[in-house]
Amino acid sequence: MTNILVPIGNSTDAHHTLQYAVDFASDFGAKVFVMEVFNAKSKTGTLANVSEKIAESSKERLKEVIAQINAKQIDVKIASYNGELVDGLNEIDKELGIDLIILAPRSHDIQEELFLGYTSGRIIKQTDIPTLVVPRGTTYVPFKNVLVAFKSGILKRKRTIDPLVTITNKHRAKVNLLLVKTPGYSDEDLMVNTALMDISSQLTITENATTYQGVLEHFQSKHPDLLCVFRRKRGFFKKLWEKSTILKAEFSAPVPVLILSSKKD
Repeated sequence: MTNILVPIGNSTDAHHTLQYAVDFASDFGAKVFVMEVFNAKSKTGTLANVSEKIAESSKERLKEVIAQINAKQIDVKIASYNGELVDGLNEIDKELGIDLIILAPRSHDIQEELFLGYTSGRIIKQTDIPTLVVPRGTTYVPFKNVLVAFKSGILKRKRTIDPLVTITNKHRAKVNLLLVKTPGYSDEDLMVNTALMDISSQLTITENATTYQGVLEHFQSKHPDLLCVFRRKRGFFKKLWEKSTILKAEFSAPVPVLILSSKKD
């Protein structure tokens, strides 16, 4: 794990998420990039350098956020983009090679009943970059117990779980697999990929209406400090991702959630 990206929104608590990312990066020897996306287009009659002025203002704001944290030995770099959010993420990923995005589930002013706000929801929904969603107020500590929940054991690309493997190897974490048989499952879904089996210590198979209901049923007994799920066409968030925001009633977790994108699976 080399490059970690932290999108900074308008939350007054943004420095808490950045501090978590820096602590995480320090543990893995990774670099941290803070990013803010703005959308400024010059029009006839406006100042020609309006984009440059907004970019400079954005850069100054990011510097203020960085100044609030203990950067340790990490050189936190600034990455800004003029344009649409997802385009900016993909462009920076193309340029730098982002291994992981770390973000808070929602902005400071988002409704309390939401787990994912509009911006964080779009980032996870519309990119292929692995993402770690960190609940507000969470302090970074090594993960010891990981719960990986899925409705299909099919994994066409082994590298999909690379972030999970890196984390579990570094922390010597115990990995519990939870295969949730949902209505319409196939026998092929029950064949768990060997790459997942190789890093796990236990496989539990349950039957529920949704994968999330399976997680709720087994969360307390497994006591995970990290929940890992997949973002793919027929995976954990199949229905949830029809919109960008996600209600806590639809999904919520008191621990960090690692979302591995496997849209092509």
